[in-house]
Formats: sequence, structure tokens, C-alpha cells
Amino acid sequence: MKTRFLKTLIIFIAISLLTACGGQKTTNENETTNGKGPIKLTLAAYSTPSEAYGKIIHLFVDQWKKQQNQDVTFEESYGGSGAQSRAVIGGLEADVVALSLEGDVTNITKAGLITRDWQAAPHKGIVTTSIVAFAVRKGNPKNIHDWADLAQPGLQVLTPDPKTSGGAQWNILALYGAALRGKVNGVSANDEAAATKFLVSVLKNVTALDKDARSSITNFETGNGDVAITYENEVVLGKQSGKDYELVIPTSTILIENPVAVVDGYSDKHGTTEIADAFVKFLFSKDAQQIFAQSGFRPVDADVVASTSSQFPKVEDLFTIGDVFGGWSAAKPKYFGDNGVYAQAIAEAQGQ
Repeated sequence: MKTRFLKTLIIFIAISLLTACGGQKTTNENETTNGKGPIKLTLAAYSTPSEAYGKIIHLFVDQWKKQQNQDVTFEESYGGSGAQSRAVIGGLEADVVALSLEGDVTNITKAGLITRDWQAAPHKGIVTTSIVAFAVRKGNPKNIHDWADLAQPGLQVLTPDPKTSGGAQWNILALYGAALRGKVNGVSANDEAAATKFLVSVLKNVTALDKDARSSITNFETGNGDVAITYENEVVLGKQSGKDYELVIPTSTILIENPVAVVDGYSDKHGTTEIADAFVKFLFSKDAQQIFAQSGFRPVDADVVASTSSQFPKVEDLFTIGDVFGGWSAAKPKYFGDNGVYAQAIAEAQGQ
């Protein structure tokens, strides 16, 4: 009788203790006192804005900690825009992508990894702009002032490889578009055959096709080449760091538009969509846009555009990819497909 009573008492006490503890949440290693454990975001970006993103991320992490009392860490991956797009499709589980051109984000969307309308973000998801320009040696000894000058015999030209670099594709379209618009001396307007012939003549002078825009300008900084076709902001950033080359803006050039998007196929999996959305939103803030402008990018925020207008020279003939090429959906296959205009031109230039 006593034994049965003791057993019943022990069970009762055990149940009571479990019930009392049931309303309390235990804390594991990923939880803080307010229930928000540390969180990690993975950013996959093209190579050019790495310095700017480093500063912006630091600012965002501090702000998020103050506002949400949560620690955020970033895993950053930088490379050629096309290569980064393929890596994300292939399994690089980036929560956010910041790429050089719309087409690379479109490819991720087509792969089913971006399911929301990324162009619903401010400025249709375009977070920065720039223009295609030239970096030339101090004093401009080769007298390079416009596109036609790049075809002079014996000139050594650097530009990245369009197979891996979004910047390279912008470069090709800037050159080709200027020719089609009749802004290249010796090339008739609206003449695709003449524009292609001019492209071949410039490609014959190309001495290196680096993997991305940053590698190309770094190659130029080491002393290779007479001129680098590149982003305006790359030259601005280089001059800020003490490099002695000069910026040349051609008469006619293309407006580079750089998109950003949340890869919700991965962020949903990681449970990071809320903070990934917040980070993308932060990129359009005045603080972040100021940092982009300081790094030589042309901002998209109207107030920052107005306050930094003196930093960015006006272009005599500035066109967009939509103006000349019908957007990336039309330009990508025609100019950068396996048998596209560029593939044929580079083969001819290299004597293949």
C-alpha cells in the first residue's frame, strides 16, 4: 500500500514539475534574451562595388543591431556578374544578389530561385548606375578622346571577357550603340555591318580579356595596356586611391544600370527573407546611396543625385539599353549568344 502511494506521489510531483516548466522557453546557442539569435546573410555581387558594399554592410549591421537587437553577419562573394549568376543557379545559396545587369537576374528568375517581382523595388530594382568610359595613362599620351581612337593601329586595349563579366557586355554595347547612333567617326549611323566592322577593329587591339571588370582595371594598374574600357566608377575609385591614370568620357556612351534582388528561393529556405528585404531596402536609403556616390557610382535617389551632380560630368549622348537594343531580353541573344555578334566579331579579330 505504501509502495503504491509513493509511486503515485512521485508521478504526481514529476507531472507538476513538467507542467510548471512548460511555459518557460529554454535558450539555445542561437537565441538571445529577446528571442532573436544571430543571423547570417549571403550576398553574391559583381566585383566592381565590393568596397562600397563593405561600407554599406557595416552601416546596416550597426543599424539593425540598434533597431532589432539582433546580430547580423554577412558572407560576401564577388566576381564577374555572369559567373555569379551561374553560381547562384548552380547552388551558391545567396540570399541577395547585386549584379551588373538585368539579364543575369533574369536568368536566376528563370531558374525558379526568384519568385517575387524584384522590379517592384524602388527604381525597378536598379540600385546604382554608371557609364562606360576609358581609363588612360597620365597625360593621355595616345590621344584617346573617343571611340574611334580605340581602333588606331598598335594600341593596346583592355576590356573584360563578356562570357563572365557583365561589365564587358556593357562595354561592347556602349561601343556598338555609339556606332549605330552615328557617333563614331567614319562609321555610318544605323549600319549594323559598319558597326560590326568597327567592333572587330577594336577587338583586334584587345590584349587581355580578364574575368571581370575589377580584374581588368587591376591589370591596367599594373602597367599593362594603353587604355582600359571600364566603368566610370572604377576610374574614380582608382584616382581616389592615388592612381595616376585619367578618366576619358566618350561623346556617346551607355547608361549602366545595376540591379539588386532578394533570392527568395534561398532566403525562404534560410529563414532570412525579412532581413534580406530590409537590406535591399536599405541599399536605396540616402545613407547607402551617398556611399555609392562616394565610390564613383551614379546614385538613383533623387536627393543624392541633386547633391552629387557636380561629381559626375554630363554625357553629350547618353543612351540606355532600351533606347538602342530593345532591352536585355533582345540584346542578350543577339549580341552575346553562342553565334551572336560578339562571338563572330572576336573570332574574326583573333583570326579564327
